[in-house]
Amino acid sequence: MIRVLQRLADIQSFAVITAVYVVCHGLTAWVVTPVQGLFLPEVTVFASLVYLPHGVRVLAVWLFGWRAVLPLAAGAFLSEMMFTDAGVRQLMEPVLLESIAVGAVSAFAAFEIAGLFGWQLYVGQSRRIAWTSLLAVGALASMINSSGQSVVFSGLIFPGDQLPVMAVYAAGDLLGLAVCMLMLTLIFRWLRLAAGKRSSQE
Repeated sequence: MIRVLQRLADIQSFAVITAVYVVCHGLTAWVVTPVQGLFLPEVTVFASLVYLPHGVRVLAVWLFGWRAVLPLAAGAFLSEMMFTDAGVRQLMEPVLLESIAVGAVSAFAAFEIAGLFGWQLYVGQSRRIAWTSLLAVGALASMINSSGQSVVFSGLIFPGDQLPVMAVYAAGDLLGLAVCMLMLTLIFRWLRLAAGKRSSQE
């Protein structure tokens, strides 16, 4: 019975991570990308200046560890199928799975590297939520992701655009993480206030 409940919890967390990733990718595709495309059309095909799914990657790995990697990959795959223009997807198709794999593994790799240097950042390993440490590991994950993506897309990006694409990847990942962390902080604050109101009414 305990094993069944654990399996149900795993399926639920898989579905939640995948769904949140898809929603955040949709927000990026429908809001950020059209605006960015007006100013940086060559770079926008490959990277977003505010990439919310990177925040989902970091926070999901923080909460679930290695178990977040597969649902993150599933979310990225579904997002590409749902939100990427057919022409762009056709251009990226030869390296699409490699790109998804790099993105899905980047945050987990960053947490593991941080652990090698004594930073135990997974949820439950520290009594307080270290937001600055999460931002730092998110920056490391962004560096891993942007470096990996530049290798994956090296045959598709013009040499002159490679550095700007890497810069936009890194900046977009960090800004996306910052926005997600701000949203999570506001949610936690709202939950605390709601709990305080309930206890005062009782």
